Amino acid sequence: MKIIPRRLEGVFEIQLSPLSDHRGQFMRTYDESIFASYGIHRHWIQENQSVSVRKGTIRGLHFQYSPSSETKLVRVATGAVLDVFVDLRKDSPTFGEWDSIELSEDNRAMIYIPRGFAHGFCTLCDHCTVQYKVDRAFSPAEDGGIRWNDPLVAVKWPTETPILSEKDKNQPTLEMFISQNKGLDSV
Repeated sequence: MKIIPRRLEGVFEIQLSPLSDHRGQFMRTYDESIFASYGIHRHWIQENQSVSVRKGTIRGLHFQYSPSSETKLVRVATGAVLDVFVDLRKDSPTFGEWDSIELSEDNRAMIYIPRGFAHGFCTLCDHCTVQYKVDRAFSPAEDGGIRWNDPLVAVKWPTETPILSEKDKNQPTLEMFISQNKGLDSV
C-alpha cells in the first residue's frame, strides 16, 4: 500500500498492492497503522455501495454540512469512474478548486477525501460499483451539494450529456453556496 498526497491539502491517493498467484488475488484495502502514520486513520462507521448501470452517469457533487461533514475513503470494485472532489473549506487557500482521479477495478487506486469537500464521480463504462467508507452517519437534514456543471467550478467531466438524478440537476451553484455564507468545516 502506497499513500500519496494530492494537490489539494488533506486529499490522499492510495495505491493498493495485490498479491497474485494461480488462484487469483488478495489485497489489503485498509491498514490502520499505515493510515495512522499519515494522520488519516478514521473510525469508519458506515460503508456504502453505489451501482451505476450506464456509462456517463454522474453522481454528485455531494457533501454534508456540519456537524455531519464526513471523511470518505472511495474505491471502485467493478468498472471505472472519474472521481471528483471540490474544496469547500471556508478557510482553505484552494476553496472552490477541484481535482480528480480515475479509480478502477484495474488500477486498484483509492482516494481519501477529508471533511470539507464536495464529492462526485462519472462512470467511464457500463456497470460500475463504487464503495466508500465514511466516518459520520448520513444526516438528511445536513445533506448538501453543488451543481455538477457549475461554470465557476468548471469540472472537466468526460461527458457533455450525463445521466443525472433530478436532485443533481437542481443543486445550487457555488455562488449560491457562498452567498449562504456557509463554507464547510474541515474538523
